[in-house]
Amino acid sequence: MTFTGFASRTQAGQLLAQQVAKLSFEQPVVLALPRGGVPVALEVARVLKAPMDLLLVRKIGVPWQPELAAAAVVDGERRDLVFNDEVMSMLGLNRDDIERAAAKEIAEIDRRRKLYLKGREPISVAGRTTIVVDDGIATGTTVKAALQALKRRNPKRLVLAVPVAPSDTIEELGAYVDDIICLQQPDPFIAIGVFYSDFQQVGDEDVIKMLADIDASNQTGA
Repeated sequence: MTFTGFASRTQAGQLLAQQVAKLSFEQPVVLALPRGGVPVALEVARVLKAPMDLLLVRKIGVPWQPELAAAAVVDGERRDLVFNDEVMSMLGLNRDDIERAAAKEIAEIDRRRKLYLKGREPISVAGRTTIVVDDGIATGTTVKAALQALKRRNPKRLVLAVPVAPSDTIEELGAYVDDIICLQQPDPFIAIGVFYSDFQQVGDEDVIKMLADIDASNQTGA
């Protein structure tokens, strides 16, 4: 079967929401990886009538090779550092090195949370079905760190829901969640944007508006 892709993130979210809703999760909370995951997650949260929050994750690169992740900081009801022990061991880095390097990324998370959420408290995932949503996954490095951190926060179930990802990445991430919903696993997998007709950048103002929309929807019961 030929995969022709999605018209937009909104359409992908609507299709994803249909599949997520079939599983009848109890007490769901939807966590979106910004910024591209927000319009997808919005549609899932609408169908589930669930609260939505942002899952802010920042990679902590090796000081002399920033694109190589030695760890990640994951925000939420508490802040977690997730260490890449293999990279740290290979390069002789210790946890103090990572914690010093994390300061810049923590400051950026604080800036984004203030900008996007206007001081709103993070939603606790403890005892709830926690559904992590993005617009697609390529290598899965950031998502893996996010899932590892969320596991520590005692969700009732941890679910990953994405429109598109490579099959080997989905297989690897399966070890970190209770359920995975992935609409398409095309081969070859080139890049996430290839599978969307409209893949324009999601701006900060778009994120703010979408969060306000789902909050208003939940308050009115629409």
